[in-house]
Amino acid sequence: MNDVIYETVVTTVSPEGVPHVAPMGVRYQGAQVVLMPFKPSATHDNIAATGHAVLNLLTDTRVFAGCVTGRKQWPLVAAEKIPGQRLAHALSHVELKLAERRDDAQRPILLMARVHEVTHAPFIGFNRAQAAVIEGAVLVSRLHMLPPEKVDTEMGYLQIAIDKTASA
Repeated sequence: MNDVIYETVVTTVSPEGVPHVAPMGVRYQGAQVVLMPFKPSATHDNIAATGHAVLNLLTDTRVFAGCVTGRKQWPLVAAEKIPGQRLAHALSHVELKLAERRDDAQRPILLMARVHEVTHAPFIGFNRAQAAVIEGAVLVSRLHMLPPEKVDTEMGYLQIAIDKTASA
């Protein structure tokens, strides 16, 4: 398995049809996408129940930051080949089907097979502010696990990149 973690947004749908949008670091193992959602979580529960998810690749860091600060509603459109939804403004998306599950008390490993992939817009690259926002969102998602002084120090450092490279 590739140890590199790629920051993405995963969309899932509950058995009742309720969509869920969540930032998630993923790995790739050959053609498969490796998800390791925490238990309990809506992402885990939805994939366990439906066997499907959509991997959204995007540069709009507002989604990463918004999801960890309480905004869960983003424009969605129907997936093309699986029952599910994708972010309307994703640069590309990959529709996934659960191929294998390796259970774990805290973070099961879900090996997801690629069902369908579409590129909607070109990737023009990241700037440092976007990377800082994503890293800040990861820190916020782990507030319960990190000492406050570490979070403050890291956020201060990330602010430098935002101040230097973000546009208004």
